[in-house]
Amino acid sequence: MRRPSFKSGVHPFEGKMYSEGKEIVSVEPSDIMVYPVNQHIGAPATPLVKVGDRVLKGMKIAEASSFISSPVFSSVSGTVKALEKRTMINGNESMCIIVENDFEDECAEGFGDVKNPDDFSNEEIINIVKESGIVGLGGAGFPTNVKISPKNADNIDYVIVNGSECEPYLTSDYRLMVERADEILKGVSIALRLFKNAKAVIGVEDNKPKAIEVLQEKCKNYNNISVMSLKTRYPQGGERRLIASVTGRKINSHMLPADAGVVVLNTATSYAIYDAVCNSHPLIHRVITITGDGANSPCNVDVPLGVSHEYVVEKCGGLKDETVKIISGGPMMGMAMPGLDFPVIKTSSSVLALTKDDVEQMQPTACIHCGRCVTACPENLVPQLMAAASNAKDYERFETLNGMECIECGCCTYVCPAKRPLTQTFKLAKVQVRASKVVK
Repeated sequence: MRRPSFKSGVHPFEGKMYSEGKEIVSVEPSDIMVYPVNQHIGAPATPLVKVGDRVLKGMKIAEASSFISSPVFSSVSGTVKALEKRTMINGNESMCIIVENDFEDECAEGFGDVKNPDDFSNEEIINIVKESGIVGLGGAGFPTNVKISPKNADNIDYVIVNGSECEPYLTSDYRLMVERADEILKGVSIALRLFKNAKAVIGVEDNKPKAIEVLQEKCKNYNNISVMSLKTRYPQGGERRLIASVTGRKINSHMLPADAGVVVLNTATSYAIYDAVCNSHPLIHRVITITGDGANSPCNVDVPLGVSHEYVVEKCGGLKDETVKIISGGPMMGMAMPGLDFPVIKTSSSVLALTKDDVEQMQPTACIHCGRCVTACPENLVPQLMAAASNAKDYERFETLNGMECIECGCCTYVCPAKRPLTQTFKLAKVQVRASKVVK
């Protein structure tokens, strides 16, 4: 079944051809590994180690500090050399645990033990996901154990698996669906056990026919998991858009997916659930894409968390001298990187290297009131008026214009002929609104 495409959104250059045909390859850990304690939405994890301690592969080195938090694990064995604050890609500082790899690959007790998920109760499944440090791997980083344990579990009738990967250039989820479909489906099946009235639907954009074909064939072994082909249109993979496309239900910023009877998981998150429950592997690695016309050898790589982006890029052939811009993530929602000396963390998805920067070539000018941003907005907002309110620091009006409903997808910025940084403006405005409410 395919639902009609939504009328808003955009059709940016996909850029998938650089890496979609590249099978996943593994990259070994480096000699120095860096583990930020804040790799997720919520409170930072609390370090459990001190300088001089020896750590093992799969050992918990930082524990969750609150209900919305997530533990951090070492992906190597070695010695803690430092605990220090470092600036992350988003500009925020995070305490980091620095480990010198001893390359002995000594594992923590129980790491890698093969288990039968049928031997666990629902509560034990949720606890394994929590204690394995699994968070949303689609980019948001929300602790998965919280997502799969809503108060109204009996009212959940859909588990939606996000296989859209609508962000241009990124292909890591696509390769996971093609190469590790069995494991993804086992992870989905494990999550589905928690909701006795639910069925699972894997939503995949129709520009990924191979993934749809593989998943549909594998789904024949499951009577409660199906695949839905979705129209290719950005941001089809946004949580609100995906829920509407699959179920016809709508949510807003004051609601959780569970309020609409839905739980949404990413394909990579589903794979991580399988790996934790069936193989006793906490989240210590993930697949990322190295891509763009500035990459010498675009590829999809399974990397241990804690290695630097620079190390991974070098292992993958490096970047061209003509590269002028590097983005962590995709061009629509990613962040420009001032360099590559940042660790790969749970929410890392891609290194996008570009040899041309359209933003640098055209400076922002005044709004020409063309209305393209209004047409493109998937939340039916009026970015033109929201920007005016934000620039005037009239955050009360920004709220009145439903500015807090902005999903920061970047569609308005993409279509703006004046090249105005609309999305960035709204991100800052939302921060100010939230800060004002905390003060009150």
